[in-house]
Amino acid sequence: MYTTISLMLNLLILTSAYKSYENYKVYKAIPESDTQLKVLTDLKKSGFDLWTDVPKIGNDVRIMVSPSQENDFADYMKSVGLDIAVAITNVQSLINDQLNPSTTQRSSLGSLTWTEYHTLDNIHGWLDELETMYPNVVRTVSIGNGAEGRAIKGVIIDYKSGQRENPLIGMIEGGIHAREWISPATVTGIIMEFLTSDNTDVRFMAEAFVWHIFPVINPDGYAYTFTNNRMWRKNRNTLYSTDCGTDDDLSNGIDLNRNFDYVWNTVGASSNPCDQTFAGPSAGSEPETQAIMNYVQKIKGSGNMIYYIAFHSYSQMVLIPYSHVGGADVLQVENYGDLYEIAQRGLDKLTEKYGTQYVAGTSLDILYAVTGSSFDWVKGVAKIPVVYLFELRDVGDYGFLLPSNQIIPNNEEIMACLIEMDKTTRNLGYYYSGAANVAASAIVIFTFVLAFVH
Repeated sequence: MYTTISLMLNLLILTSAYKSYENYKVYKAIPESDTQLKVLTDLKKSGFDLWTDVPKIGNDVRIMVSPSQENDFADYMKSVGLDIAVAITNVQSLINDQLNPSTTQRSSLGSLTWTEYHTLDNIHGWLDELETMYPNVVRTVSIGNGAEGRAIKGVIIDYKSGQRENPLIGMIEGGIHAREWISPATVTGIIMEFLTSDNTDVRFMAEAFVWHIFPVINPDGYAYTFTNNRMWRKNRNTLYSTDCGTDDDLSNGIDLNRNFDYVWNTVGASSNPCDQTFAGPSAGSEPETQAIMNYVQKIKGSGNMIYYIAFHSYSQMVLIPYSHVGGADVLQVENYGDLYEIAQRGLDKLTEKYGTQYVAGTSLDILYAVTGSSFDWVKGVAKIPVVYLFELRDVGDYGFLLPSNQIIPNNEEIMACLIEMDKTTRNLGYYYSGAANVAASAIVIFTFVLAFVH
């Protein structure tokens, strides 16, 4: 009954004010020179939606093209010598498919399932439900509101409430970019595992920490992807609305993952409200950003905070701070060697599950340079030792529109990864000091740098 009602609501939404992407295509191109890179980057000025936030020479760039733009786009790409290929033939078809529940697997806890994607109201209602189902373990918490007033709601999972003087603390963030639906689905799946799994490794990780878990920290933007525009990315701050030419709504929001007060708006971010990576008028300007920064500083003082993990899509990567450094400059992060080892061991276990291939490194080295992100701020300002950003499935076949039948396998491989990462973190001594042995880290870093140079 729940699935049927949910599907009916989703279909009702699509028939109202929802923006249609019928016959929109996603093209892929690989720039091979600075000139070609500039050509692709400048497409944003003409109203094209680049699914690749910051194009990079030699990397696959994805561009969404409307039917009215298609002929001009193809002619222009040919004129500048850029080879293009269609990656997605009809964006709306994938959107429609995402709203169909998977019938291949079943997974549920209370009213929530992991065979479909859920609205903000459904997720928030489920979080409240968990507090009733697990009264001695789960407590819901709201740490602030979006620009439109929706709550940033999460849960605190604590199996030994009041019994620990200096508890280990971990925080998990999802849904900072509204259109990345697999992120909240992953984070709610982690909550489910922590509460229901009988796997001894999962149980240990769940019970060793006080967990602060927030499936959707951009509640207004996420809600907007269900009611108005499936491909919306930013929050819904309309204070800086301006003329964007083809679509003025593009300026009604700020990229929260460029708004944090760490090397703000230096690279990989924009000062133009019409851009998807608009960093806002100032560092930490947004209520969602302020809520996260204030909450991290608050819980940091209540115990030994070890983890901060953010979930995004897509690219199949585990990003290590800092996102604006690469090569030998990764040494700016004192424990980079530990972070790389922890990530790589986890990814080995992830790949064992279904063969999915991820890579690890700083964003500059393996994706593109970014500043003002949440996890970089957590590492650089809050000084939390073990910090990551996951770019989840896939590598572009579906992009932000991952089918619902991939939610469960995605969650299973991510859980396998997290368990192995936690084992490695524990073996490196972080449970006891919050910081690993620097000499040991230096050896791993030195080895990594030698490999990078050669």
